[in-house]
Amino acid sequence: MSTLPDYRLSQLDELEAESIHIFREVAAEFEKPVLMFSGGKDSIVMLRLAEKAFYPAKVPFPVLQVDTGYDFPEVLACRDRWVERLGLRLHVASVEQAIKDGIVVDDGKTPRNRLQIGTLLNALETEGYTAAFGGGRRDEEKARAKERVYSHRDEFGQWDPKNQRPELWSLYNGRIHEGEHMRIFPLSNWTELDIWDYIGREKVDIPEIYFAHQRRVFERGGMLFTETENNPLREGETVSERTVRFRTVGDMTLTGCLESDADTVEKVIEEVAASRITERGATRGDDKFSEAAMEDRKKEGYF
Repeated sequence: MSTLPDYRLSQLDELEAESIHIFREVAAEFEKPVLMFSGGKDSIVMLRLAEKAFYPAKVPFPVLQVDTGYDFPEVLACRDRWVERLGLRLHVASVEQAIKDGIVVDDGKTPRNRLQIGTLLNALETEGYTAAFGGGRRDEEKARAKERVYSHRDEFGQWDPKNQRPELWSLYNGRIHEGEHMRIFPLSNWTELDIWDYIGREKVDIPEIYFAHQRRVFERGGMLFTETENNPLREGETVSERTVRFRTVGDMTLTGCLESDADTVEKVIEEVAASRITERGATRGDDKFSEAAMEDRKKEGYF
C-alpha cells in the first residue's frame, strides 16, 4: 500500500485554480479590465473566484451590468448585496438611457435583450475597458462552445468565430490594437453542474428565484413566463400560479422558468444532473429566434 500523500486536486479544485489563474493573468496584462455582472449564478460564481484570486486585497476592477429595465427584482437585490459586501464600483449601463441618448433605437419590435449589444459596446468604449470578463460556458450553447478563453473583439466590438487565436498549453495572447478589446471567459470549462456544485461547496449567495417558489406564470412557445406588465398576454394565453424555478436569469420578458420542487442546492443538483437540455436551450426565448441566434448576436458584440 502506498504511503505517499495524494496531491491530486478534485475536479472543482482544478476548475477553480484555472479560473483564478486567468483572473490574475488578465489583471497583470490588461490596463483596464471590467467584470460583466448580471447578478445571475454564473457571474456570481465568477465574482466569487475573483474575490479568491486577489484576497486579501480587494477585487482590482469594477463590475458592469447592462440593465434592460426588465431585470428580476430578486436579481438586482442580490447584485447589490455582492457589490456592497466586496466594496466594488458598480457601473450600470442602462438600455433605457441608451435609447434616450440615441445610442440604440427602440423600434418597438426589437427585444431589449438585443438592444443590450449597442448599450454594452458604448459602455466599453466610453470607459476605455480593454478586457471584459464574461460568465459564458462552453456547455451552454453552440456559439459559446466555439469561444476561446481570450476572445478577441475588433475596433467595432465584433467577434469573428473563424479568426480566433490558438491557446496551446493554456498560453493566452492578449495583444490588442487601439480600440480593440478582449472578452475573457474564466468559466469556459465549467458545466452547469460544476457551477451548482461550487455554489453548494462555497455557500454562495444567489438570487432566490433559482429555487422553487410560487409564481404567476403563463405558457408561450412551450415555455413558462412571468406575468408582468412588460409582457402582455396574447390571445388564448391564461395566467396560473405554479411552483417553479429559474435555471438562468435575464430579461424577464424572454426568460422562462420550469416547474420544479427543487428548493435546496442539493435538490437542484439532482435535477440538473438528470437534465438532457442546457439551461439556455430550455428557458431562453432569445435563443429560439433561429438556429444561429446566439452566434449572430455574439458576432455583433453580445456577451
